[in-house]
Amino acid sequence: MFFIYFLISFNYNALRAYKDSMVVTESHSGAEAIPFIKVWAILPSAILLTFIFTRLSNRFSKEKVFYLMMGIFLSFFALFAFVLFPYQEFLHPHGLADQFQSMLPAGFKGFVAIFRNWTFTLFYVMSELWSTAIMAVLFWGFANEVTNVGEAKRFYILWSIGANIAGIFSGQAAIYFSGGVFLSWLPYGKTAWDQTIFFLICTVIACGLLTMAIFRWLNKHVIQPQDKAIPEHAKPEKVKMSMRKNFAYLAKSRYLLCIALIVLGYNLTLNLIEVVWKNQIKQLYPNPTDYSAYMGEVMTWMGVLATVISVFITGNVIRRFSWTASALVTPAIALIMGMGFFIFVFCQNTNIPGLAFLAGSSPLMLSVLAGSLHNCSTRACKYTIFDATKEIAFIPLSSESKLKGKAAIDGVGSRIGKSGGSVIHQGLLIIFTTFAASTPYVAGIFFVAVVIWMLSTMSLGKKFDALTSEHAKLDIPDAPSRKPVSAYAE
Repeated sequence: MFFIYFLISFNYNALRAYKDSMVVTESHSGAEAIPFIKVWAILPSAILLTFIFTRLSNRFSKEKVFYLMMGIFLSFFALFAFVLFPYQEFLHPHGLADQFQSMLPAGFKGFVAIFRNWTFTLFYVMSELWSTAIMAVLFWGFANEVTNVGEAKRFYILWSIGANIAGIFSGQAAIYFSGGVFLSWLPYGKTAWDQTIFFLICTVIACGLLTMAIFRWLNKHVIQPQDKAIPEHAKPEKVKMSMRKNFAYLAKSRYLLCIALIVLGYNLTLNLIEVVWKNQIKQLYPNPTDYSAYMGEVMTWMGVLATVISVFITGNVIRRFSWTASALVTPAIALIMGMGFFIFVFCQNTNIPGLAFLAGSSPLMLSVLAGSLHNCSTRACKYTIFDATKEIAFIPLSSESKLKGKAAIDGVGSRIGKSGGSVIHQGLLIIFTTFAASTPYVAGIFFVAVVIWMLSTMSLGKKFDALTSEHAKLDIPDAPSRKPVSAYAE
């Protein structure tokens, strides 16, 4: 399980660095394209992928579903490396995109960019959905099935350490691949950037195949022998899933709604800041190799920070403090670091005297550094404390409620959070046309979202403590009970 999560996290971090470099630094594009991609491309794709996952889960075993979902992603990345990326000049409709740009207001530049560079948009979408489908739904869904609350408090921290170390390796790999050296003997690509993409995707595919091999070994030598030892009548009935029922579960349970709000709060607040931050990075590093190299540095330090938190902090916090106190760490860090980032951005835009002197560099560099600190610290907490506490919150649910609730929350709920932030950015860019003019409004929405995130965490903590103290399993029925219930009943 440690190595499976390590390899999945390695791919996630590597893809995250290059998808941004590919979209943000492309000609006629920029960070403005990200909100449009997340609304018009990623959200529909997440819904489609959740539909595919539910159909596959109803027809095949969990092991086969894992292989099929991995196969979908690895097949696309192979297609991108050998067809879509090499022939991008023939596939991108630049002429038609120029006509659209001339007819639409300047605020729609990002929308035109995702159409103009549609192959890069697809790569961005599949890279984003890797974290949802493979990491959140497949891996953590499997992990929650084979662990209980007591084991989770020990093992989830160990697995998160593997994921954080993977972040260090993927960051260094991004820096190495972005070295800018063109290998003339390699029959691929016309520039060093082309070959960088080739090496990246080959590495991602290799890690994916190795993940499948380890997962097969685990099922063959550990899971299947244990299943054979359980009598047939004692095995739980296979849960049939549908998207309508999955979301109906969220509507019936305040417990699941609180988890959904926590996931939505994290993704919404992170997305609100990330888009502004990536726009700052593009101004500082307009070249794609420089951009990806800087993102590699960020991921490296993020991995180092997350590893330190995992080893020395997370385990002690979760064991010594309540679930609520542990879960509040991430929104608190996001709030503090977010305030610092917006202060530096506002100082840059208002040209406060002496800012460059205090930074020892340009005001732009200082705002990029502040955004990097926010991204590193918030994501480090997410990969350690946030993920561990969120997954522990699923454990008191019954098997059916856990599967359906998790599929709805992680499969689409997280995407709604990111798309919600993108809708906000999209609307503000259409109105104000620039990030500089829209950033004050983004900051205000960010602070409101963090407060809602914290309130949802405290509400969920009360329900979690009540369930675990009674050693109860929360089950959400298919139909509402006709018996009168109290206002606090689930």
